[in-house]
Amino acid sequence: MRFLVENLSSLMRFFDLSQPLFDGCPNCHVHPPVRLPVTADHPADGWRMEEFHMASHTGTHLDAPLHKIAGGATIDSFPLETFTGECCILDLTHLSAGHPIGPDDLGGAEPGKILLLNTGWGHKRAKTDEWIHGTPYLAPEGAQWIVDQGIPAVGIDHFSIGGTGPDNTPTHEILLGNNVWVIEELCFRDGWREFAKGATFMALPLLLPGFSGSPCRAVLVKSGN
Repeated sequence: MRFLVENLSSLMRFFDLSQPLFDGCPNCHVHPPVRLPVTADHPADGWRMEEFHMASHTGTHLDAPLHKIAGGATIDSFPLETFTGECCILDLTHLSAGHPIGPDDLGGAEPGKILLLNTGWGHKRAKTDEWIHGTPYLAPEGAQWIVDQGIPAVGIDHFSIGGTGPDNTPTHEILLGNNVWVIEELCFRDGWREFAKGATFMALPLLLPGFSGSPCRAVLVKSGN
């Protein structure tokens, strides 16, 4: 097993774009608080186990159409290959708080590639009004532009790609209603720009039949050479 792990590490490298999950971690303000208590521990119990108490759209997670579209596709209905591919990351950290991201801000996007939006809000993750309500967000006009460009998926470094205001619902409906899957709560740590050259994006959901979304581990992957 050790040889296998070492051999794989020489072939592939990963860059994590995920946010950590921990007891009481920041999450969407209208969702249940995150509780990840320890059920049993050493030495008293002779074993260690934790529990999950959180919404399915918590931390770094994927949205399936059912999240906003009645009768829409569930997260388990997509082949795993759906959630990996070439990506284009736009650095939008220059945008002001609350900026509605429209077509003029998306000029660097590439048709056919997964589009990831780095607003800088992943580094502001905290239980504050700024983090919850202040993020730049994808406006409905930007969402429609993404659909029209044939972009298969879009992600952002906040728990809601459409923000928390009135544009949130139409932005989600435009994307998910056109089978553009969404990934939210990314974090672009130092070094992402250098690693992203030639990398593939991957974010695999848990196998949750009938669910509208799933936590995932979002990574950039490239050859170890």
